[in-house]
Amino acid sequence: MGDATSVNDDDSATDGANANDNDGANTNANAREPASVDASEPAGNPDDFEPLTDSYERLRHSHDSAELSEFARRPLPDRANQAAFSRATALLEAVAGNPSTPVEDRVYLAQTMPFPNVLVKLSVDPAPEVRRAVAGNADDKNWLVGRLTKDEDVEVRDIALRNGRTSWKMRLEGAQNPQTSAETLDFLAQLGVELEPDASDVLASMVRRAVALNPQCAQPTLERLAADSSPQVAKAARSRLQER
Repeated sequence: MGDATSVNDDDSATDGANANDNDGANTNANAREPASVDASEPAGNPDDFEPLTDSYERLRHSHDSAELSEFARRPLPDRANQAAFSRATALLEAVAGNPSTPVEDRVYLAQTMPFPNVLVKLSVDPAPEVRRAVAGNADDKNWLVGRLTKDEDVEVRDIALRNGRTSWKMRLEGAQNPQTSAETLDFLAQLGVELEPDASDVLASMVRRAVALNPQCAQPTLERLAADSSPQVAKAARSRLQER
C-alpha cells in the first residue's frame, strides 16, 4: 500500500518485484481485511438493521399503541453493551414524546426512568398525571423539577415542591406563592426541623418564614411556627396569628 520507500535500480530486483506483484495478486485479493463493523449495529443481515434516525422518526410518529407500549415496557440492554443501551434510551425519548403511547405507559416511564432526555419529553406531556409522575421522580435534575414547580396544574407544582431535588430558590418561591396548597406549605414549614435537619439554617428558616407569611398557611402550621427556634420565623407566625 502507498509508494515504495526506495527504488532499486538493479534490473533483477525490478524483475523480482514484478514477479511478486503478479504472483501475489490473487493472494492479496483473498486476504483483504473485512470492513469494520459499527458496534452500534447488530450482527446479522445488514438489510434487517434500521438506522437510529429512521427508528426514532418511525416511533415518534407511530400510531401503533401496542408497539409503543411494548417498547416502553421493554427491559433495557445491559449497560455493558454501551451501543445498544444508548440506542434504546434514545428511542425511549421518541416513545415518551409520542401521544399515541398509552397514558399508563407514559406514567410508567415518568416514574421509573432516570434519563434526562426522556424526562424532559414527559415534563411537557399534555396529561397532568404524566407531569405529576415526572415531578415526583427522585432522579429529576433540579432545573427540571424546578420548572415543574411553575406548572399550571396545582398538584404538579405541589409534588415538585416536595421533591428532594428541588432547589432552595424554588422552595422559597413556592412558600411565597399564595396558590401553593396548605398541605405543601405544611411540608415546607418542616424543612430544617423535622425534615432535612442538616439543611442550611439560613435557607431553611427563610422558607419557614415565607410559609408563616403566606395567607394560605393553615392554623396548625402557624401555631407550630410560632414556637419555631428561629426568632424571625416565630415572630412572623405570631404576627399572622394575631391578624386572624
